[in-house]
Amino acid sequence: MSFGRILVVDDDPQIRRVMKATLVGHSYEVMEARTGEEALERLPQEMPNLVLLDMNMPGMGGLETCRAIRAGSDIPVIILSVRNTEKDKVAALDAGADDYVTKPFGIEELLARIRAALRRSSSPEGGPRGFSSPDLEIDFDTRRVHANGKDVRLTPKEFELLRHLVTHAGKPVSHRELLQAVWGPDYGDEPEYLRVFINQVRKKIEANPAKPKYILTEPWVGYRFAAE
Repeated sequence: MSFGRILVVDDDPQIRRVMKATLVGHSYEVMEARTGEEALERLPQEMPNLVLLDMNMPGMGGLETCRAIRAGSDIPVIILSVRNTEKDKVAALDAGADDYVTKPFGIEELLARIRAALRRSSSPEGGPRGFSSPDLEIDFDTRRVHANGKDVRLTPKEFELLRHLVTHAGKPVSHRELLQAVWGPDYGDEPEYLRVFINQVRKKIEANPAKPKYILTEPWVGYRFAAE
């Protein structure tokens, strides 16, 4: 039984070998790419469920590759990097990554991040089936979002974030609750994730992202979805 297909993108052959052996040992199917260019060629052929992408590669770097992947696909992308600054993490998330793991990392940590990235939560039992207003339509069953007169494509993580906020419409939702609901129980201390993803969702659904109508900031607490 396979838990999923993973494309490992790294220019270091030793790292690819270790990653492949480890992931195969935990019931994942593994494909490899040495460069960002090769990864983009293999994606439509191999149809992986997730991409593990090294940030620092010659030629097309990890961020550029991530942007190219995200331009045409919602596949989960986890960036791997030796850099550990908030600036680097935010840059990766801005490029479309779902998560960011700093090298060196423990295999259990990486496996937990992979499980979280592959998770596709279903609509909460008893929760709303959608949301409707003159300028925003959300259908949780079909995962369709229509905002300001046009269809909007959200990544899986963006959609889960929006769904959790709508489910608790009118109530402040804390940073920790949002992180754990969308990324998993091992999260809670990554506020930079929320800042980036909230900004991305606002750009897609708000008529004026600088003065949001729906996704409001609750200072020192979290965020609130304001239903009309």
